Amino acid sequence: MSDVQENQTKSGTSTVWQIIGRLIASAVVLAITAFFTPGFTINNIWTLAIAAIVLTVIDYLVIKFTGLHASPFGKGFVGFALAAIILYVTQFFVAGYSISWIAAIIGALIYGVVDYFIPGNQQM
Repeated sequence: MSDVQENQTKSGTSTVWQIIGRLIASAVVLAITAFFTPGFTINNIWTLAIAAIVLTVIDYLVIKFTGLHASPFGKGFVGFALAAIILYVTQFFVAGYSISWIAAIIGALIYGVVDYFIPGNQQM
């Protein structure tokens, strides 16, 4: 295999592991956030997994189309508002996931704090 093909193969594998790692980290952060936020419920582990995927996809789309990161520590008030909106909107795509507006605001704050302490590169 040529060096170019080998580098592309390693890069593709690395990207897949980055996405999987980001999904796992997102699920852990989401579970911790739901646990500590009143008015935020996730029924089971499968709902958590699907919600983590949906959150990651929505976050990715927001970053690609607007360039804004939905992280309370990433872009200040705009990031905080985006995080709350994304947490709230996810309930319309995932059965067994429910959150109120107040819980989304509190959850965005908790999500940001927990996400800050979870190690990992958030860039894709």
